[in-house]
Amino acid sequence: MSDNVVKFERRPKPKPPRQTPPWLKRLLTIVAVVAFFIAAFAYFTLKGGPAGPGF
Repeated sequence: MSDNVVKFERRPKPKPPRQTPPWLKRLLTIVAVVAFFIAAFAYFTLKGGPAGPGF
């Protein structure tokens, strides 16, 4: 037999994109908000208070 034969095959189905579960999205949002407040607290603690006229 000859190996010079075209074989027709179905294309493999593409995998659907990975979906982030809702609970993980909510957790990431909460972690980001907490990290923002911690960063703001650390900034103002190290800076010595809010900056502005009259303070």
